[in-house]
Amino acid sequence: MAAIGGGSVARRYARALFGIGVDTGTFEAVGQEIGDLAALWSSSAELRMALENPVFRPSEKRAVLEQLLPRVAPTAEVRRLALLLLERRRILLLPAIARAYRDLADAHTGQVRAKVTSAEQLAPAALERVRRSLEQRTGKKVIVEAAVDAALIGGIVAQVGDLVLDGSVRTQLADLRQKLVN
Repeated sequence: MAAIGGGSVARRYARALFGIGVDTGTFEAVGQEIGDLAALWSSSAELRMALENPVFRPSEKRAVLEQLLPRVAPTAEVRRLALLLLERRRILLLPAIARAYRDLADAHTGQVRAKVTSAEQLAPAALERVRRSLEQRTGKKVIVEAAVDAALIGGIVAQVGDLVLDGSVRTQLADLRQKLVN
């Protein structure tokens, strides 16, 4: 179900939840809660097993979720959405809904997320320089999500939406290799 049309379904749920959050002035708190719930879903095989397993009756699944929700998602909107997803057997869309919600919130606040990958952990000052540079390039507030990939050898790769800036040694070596072959 998630593979076929899951993205557009997740976006519809996210848009509806985001609209409620904006209307009530709680879109940031709602976003945090849907993100926390999605993270719990992704990290807990036991939770996924309990809520996806056809052996358990719908009432048992609902009881599990109702017991969990107040601790993770105190707002009524997020609780209602989670229970609706469970009832419609779409609870596995939680991570996609959380991502779509985050994208909507970022667009609403004029910010973008950048994934910055380096060969080794970057110092906070270096990450700050990269963030400022990306802000100048995009004209938006940039939230940096740092990652490490030793295969880059050196340098960094920054991705903001569809824009990819690759300054890695691995890519430079591949370019040089291609020029030598030609």
